[in-house]
Amino acid sequence: MKHYIGASNPMREQFNPQASYVAEHFSWSFADGVGTITLNRPDRKNPLTFQSYSELRDFFYALRFATDVKAIVVTGAGGNFCSGGDVHEIIGPLTTMTMPELLEFTRMTGDLVKAMRACPQPVLGAIDGICAGAGAMMALACDMRYGTEATKTAFLFTRVGLAGADMGACALLPRMIGQGRASELLFTGRAMTAHEGLAWGFFNDLYESADLLANVQATARALADGPTFAHGMTKTMLSQEWSMTIEQAIEAEAQAQAICMQTEDFRRAYEAFAAKQKPVFQGD
Repeated sequence: MKHYIGASNPMREQFNPQASYVAEHFSWSFADGVGTITLNRPDRKNPLTFQSYSELRDFFYALRFATDVKAIVVTGAGGNFCSGGDVHEIIGPLTTMTMPELLEFTRMTGDLVKAMRACPQPVLGAIDGICAGAGAMMALACDMRYGTEATKTAFLFTRVGLAGADMGACALLPRMIGQGRASELLFTGRAMTAHEGLAWGFFNDLYESADLLANVQATARALADGPTFAHGMTKTMLSQEWSMTIEQAIEAEAQAQAICMQTEDFRRAYEAFAAKQKPVFQGD
């Protein structure tokens, strides 16, 4: 059975990770607790359209309620991740829009980043080839990123006469690679090489293109086998503590950890340790 995703689709009630969801320009597969989203427009290096922005936003928001999905991998088809907003299907029409219409669009693109960061599952990017513009922001919104020698990541908004401040770039990128490096990339729009990304902390590791997806999915499965309620807490705290003082963060973590100590996974870990066995976590 196939479900077609649209902005009005009430997915809270009907999301089934085992189903084959087909959207305009991405596909979904699910196995062993890991869901894989594949941007699937390889002939154009997987650009985004108005429809695919909204579909991806809605899909990630729906994943908040998909308790069977323990980890998520985002990748692209055809040897590239994402070339950003489609020049003819997005950039051209934007030049004719009114200010309220433009603001509606820019808020929607930012909502995609917020949706990726709001879902409790770890999101891992398997990023090969071109990763540009909005594609670079999708990569940045992931919790972990893995690339290849061929990966070129460019926040190229200034190349089309726009500010580098797009979809949260000026907040997220400096926290990832540092203010000076982020400033260079956002002012110039130049591509960051894979090795720069690895050295600067943007990428967690690099793999051969042929091995990229399998390795990232294996990492995702290892996370899916872990204490997934606690993983969700870790993701929440990593986000929330940006705006806290050290004192506030320590108190927030004390409360978060006390909550995790009430889970069955915490009890299972202790009992397995006492029995000299490996714990089998269930996410509750």
